[in-house]
Amino acid sequence: MSVRVGVNGFGTIGKRVAYALLNVGGVDLVGVVKKTPDYSAMQAARAGIRIYTPGEKEARAFEEAGLRVEGTLEDLLGSVDVIVDATPNGVGESYKPLYTKAGVKQVYQGGERAEVAEVSFSSLCNYGEAVGRGSVRVVSCNTTGLLRLICTLDKAFGVEKVRAVLIRRAADPKEVKKGPINSINLNPPSIPSHHAHDVKTVVPKIDIVTAAVVVPTTLMHVHHVTLRLADKPSRDEVLEVLARTPRIIVVDAGLTGLKSTAQLIDASREVRRRADIPELIVFKDSITLDDGELMLFQAVHQESIVVPENVDAIKALTGMAEDGETAIKETDRELGLTKSII
Repeated sequence: MSVRVGVNGFGTIGKRVAYALLNVGGVDLVGVVKKTPDYSAMQAARAGIRIYTPGEKEARAFEEAGLRVEGTLEDLLGSVDVIVDATPNGVGESYKPLYTKAGVKQVYQGGERAEVAEVSFSSLCNYGEAVGRGSVRVVSCNTTGLLRLICTLDKAFGVEKVRAVLIRRAADPKEVKKGPINSINLNPPSIPSHHAHDVKTVVPKIDIVTAAVVVPTTLMHVHHVTLRLADKPSRDEVLEVLARTPRIIVVDAGLTGLKSTAQLIDASREVRRRADIPELIVFKDSITLDDGELMLFQAVHQESIVVPENVDAIKALTGMAEDGETAIKETDRELGLTKSII
């Protein structure tokens, strides 16, 4: 019997999760909740995705636009086992009483406070902690990128300390009213940024400090990360671990010419839906080791990196896969993540 899933919110993350679930075995996407009858709602309807609205008022707007509505959010909650909340930052917590009353398992996004869920979740770090729980929060795009690197290297060599500077995109490509136009903004002016705390909601033991700036681009985030490794591996040993780890792609700029976020997205356009890159990109040329201190640049596609983690979260909550290795392997196959964008 399939696990029935609904998605509340159909923006940048919600629509990607919804379309991904159409390819996941053992999952039935019952429908998505959409507030406005815009182009993305029309595309969803053409794809056969059933549309629900927050309430009757929004339903009337859809009907006037000639789009069929299956019911309201409450109707959807009565028909699903899991709800993925992909509403705007901070909104998901206001829906929690409704989800809890309906008795459904809940997946939240990183824009919510950690306290909204039983577990903050990153597949490569703590999949097992989410198995059988009632709710999880998939951490933010930047935190997901940091955690994939940290947990991978910690398992292999031990990570004693992390210091990271995050160069953040100002807005997503479709967000025409957001972001600095001719400025680099400290985000925030103080150190640490909130990302260090978010990492510790998943790996409490880690010694980490983060700082962040926002720059006028929409494509991706870039991190400069310095890690103190306990075992003092060689550069080749680090490369070998990263190369075999799922959801991490090591890019050789000297070989491929890929040395910018624009080029990464351009390469992805040829092989990926929407040019999405759910993997973490690590620039091989930047990897430097000095007596156990590792420095590198990595890139995070903020629109898609958390999508496979959302799928894994559903599998953990419902027991579809009881161990992370199995879940990750299945999800990557279903979503076509091949560890290459060229």
